[in-house]
Amino acid sequence: MTLRDFIAQCGRTLKLAIKPGRSELWLSIKICLLGISAVGLVGYVIKVISAVLNPGSAAAVVVALKACMHI
Repeated sequence: MTLRDFIAQCGRTLKLAIKPGRSELWLSIKICLLGISAVGLVGYVIKVISAVLNPGSAAAVVVALKACMHI
């Protein structure tokens, strides 16, 4: 594929693309927020399990957070 072919394909794609409606955009936003929340929840659960299995590391995290917040 040459650069000219690639640019032609991009042009055809842009001609077919349409602006999403309000409901479609809102659905996309909700799906993205749901995915971000799911990833955050999985990370939090892993952190809690890690703290339960290795209690010394949880104390180190608290000390590090206090140092960052200057408490």
